[in-house]
Amino acid sequence: MTSISQTRESVFRTPAFLRFYLGQALSYVGDGLRTLAIPLLVFKLTGSAFSLGVTFTLEIVPFALFSLIGGSLADRLSRRRLMLVTDAVRFAIMVLFCIAYATGALTLPLLYTGVILLAICGAIFLGSQSSSIPYLLGKENAKAAVSALVATEQSVNLIAPPVGGALFAIVGPLPALAINAATYLTSQISIASVADFGPESPSGLPDLREILADIIAGWRFLFSDGPLFTLTFGQFFLNMLGVIGYIAIIPYLKREFGANDEIVGIAFGSLSLGAVVGSLTAGRTHWPFGRALAIAYIFDALFWAPTIWTHSLIVAIVSMSLAAACGTYAISSLIAWRMRIIPEEMIGRVFGVIRLIVLIGMLPGSLAGGYIGDHIGTRVAMLVSSIGYAITVLWIISIKRLRDDRR
Repeated sequence: MTSISQTRESVFRTPAFLRFYLGQALSYVGDGLRTLAIPLLVFKLTGSAFSLGVTFTLEIVPFALFSLIGGSLADRLSRRRLMLVTDAVRFAIMVLFCIAYATGALTLPLLYTGVILLAICGAIFLGSQSSSIPYLLGKENAKAAVSALVATEQSVNLIAPPVGGALFAIVGPLPALAINAATYLTSQISIASVADFGPESPSGLPDLREILADIIAGWRFLFSDGPLFTLTFGQFFLNMLGVIGYIAIIPYLKREFGANDEIVGIAFGSLSLGAVVGSLTAGRTHWPFGRALAIAYIFDALFWAPTIWTHSLIVAIVSMSLAAACGTYAISSLIAWRMRIIPEEMIGRVFGVIRLIVLIGMLPGSLAGGYIGDHIGTRVAMLVSSIGYAITVLWIISIKRLRDDRR
């Protein structure tokens, strides 16, 4: 299957990937609306930055844990079937949210339960998606495909958060939740239109012993590659520190600048604009991996710093957007690099282990960001995030073996 595509520019010439891509593009519309609608809804119900941290935690922890299982399943079962099932469950959850909100029965515990289930399905879906890209296109096109998906997701978010913020302010979150439900149906249609996402020879549903063996194999590969190991744990700390500031963004904008829901939506759209630039740059450039990653990390840290002291809403939004551009370039390049260096038959299980590590870092960060934002101040949250992130970046770029990696 890897012989389908031989050049970096030909990812959209592969019909199977094109159909899958179109379905995901529509799905991103709903996800973009939901990503803003649920935090705004939680903040409206509680008025607490800490509750946003709890919401984020309830997404991250099950997503990270089930990434291990999702990776094992993606290497052993039909990825097409896995993605169809998980999208069907996510559709049902969003429909339940819509019904509960329309009838006045939507409570914080129900939201939290739904968020957990959405995270579990998302982990299994992403495990299959990551493994499918090299199968459909070949490893030589992984970077272009990953960058195209990330750029599309962030391009959609240029529009979705501002629209979502306006919809929330005018008519509430119901339209955003309903659109998200509908887009999971379009995703299922696009997935069903592709005959096969791999693996070449599915071995059937693994038992507990096989799942554990897959997880151990993923850990062993991670420990066997020095740069991969170091960057994975480096990203653990970057995520932990970066999310402190990210969790505080909504209360930061509202409390420090008096921003309304529409302005918050515009701000998140601006962050997405930066992310689009970063992902497109990653997909269309082929600079030496290690040095390019180091430079992206440095500028990411520098651009976030003005959020600590600025009293200009425009400066704050521009700073965060520029940081998003650098951060997304780094993420897109890092994901594609992993796909290149990990054997195709192990991508699912190794990616599962990596996701567990890097996402668990967000747990203490999200809770700390919410607590600091509520009890000390949102600018302090930005300060802690910025300084900690910068120190971690300096540690990563000080390792010569990483800077010199050209794989």
